[in-house]
Amino acid sequence: MKKDSKPPSIDDVARLAGVSISTVSRVVNRNVPVSAEIVTRVESAMRELNYVPRQAARNLATRRTHTIGVLLSDMLGDFFQPLLTGIETVARASGFEILISLTGVVRPQDQRLRPFGLHNTDGLLIFAGSLTPAGIEQAHASGLPLVLIHQSPPTGLDVPCVTVENKAASRKIVEHLIVTHQRRRIVLLRGPADNEDAHWREMGYREALAAHNLELDPRLMGVGDFEREVARATIEKMLASDTSFDAVFTGDDEAAVGVMLALEARGVKVPEEISVVGFDDQRLAEILHPPLTTVRAPTEQVGQEAARQLIKLIRTGSADPLTLLPTELVFRRSCGCRV
Repeated sequence: MKKDSKPPSIDDVARLAGVSISTVSRVVNRNVPVSAEIVTRVESAMRELNYVPRQAARNLATRRTHTIGVLLSDMLGDFFQPLLTGIETVARASGFEILISLTGVVRPQDQRLRPFGLHNTDGLLIFAGSLTPAGIEQAHASGLPLVLIHQSPPTGLDVPCVTVENKAASRKIVEHLIVTHQRRRIVLLRGPADNEDAHWREMGYREALAAHNLELDPRLMGVGDFEREVARATIEKMLASDTSFDAVFTGDDEAAVGVMLALEARGVKVPEEISVVGFDDQRLAEILHPPLTTVRAPTEQVGQEAARQLIKLIRTGSADPLTLLPTELVFRRSCGCRV
């Protein structure tokens, strides 16, 4: 009777990767800095051999850090405060602490999760744009439980996602401008090019125009990037070029602030001359002058649900594939409504 082959050893990994046993140990234990090229070679060899370090296997079976990681690209603006409040509320109630890391602008080569991993977190919440698709695939392959926020998983990857309904609400708010306020030249300020929420909000804008037989004018589609100063600069250029428009759908509330500042600087009255509407219903929306008509996204609830799904995944090994939370229109004076 043929005996089962021996499980791969650290010697096998070192031989395949072309490094010393001590170098493999450093990569596994993360206790001494190792170059990215060496880490890639060792991890590739481990995957090829299906090598699981004994201590890592014991940790996976018995150890818990009672900590969940939160990976964000940045924390600028008012958007992230309610999101993090939601995450922390559920995490703490379930006996977990949270560990936050900011990635900044993510480039294609940025695939590693440090400082996060199985050694210091039980699972990871990944906000849209904070990790490349290749990085998500790598994290998933490591066995770390993951939940994505405002981002679908890469094709073929079984990773839960928590997000909000974008397209229908965007269509409705643009149709409100068309039907209720008779706006015909409506600017769209796009969000970041690779942002999923921005994509669906643009689809809603396009559908609203098509449903009312309005021309899709490329001159009325500009960059907003969900950032105040970017949106301000775009509207300033449109005003300077004498582009005719009577409304702006900013894509998010932070960009709406930039739009209002640009219009105010030129002496353009909102909403008498130009209507402005946003998305998210951040805290600043109701204190703007005039108060901002927008789409209320349940950002704190997104954080709560994301934390719940991750904790469920950590404890049971399964979670809901998609959690899609509803949004609603909030009418204030910036669109022309008298409320």
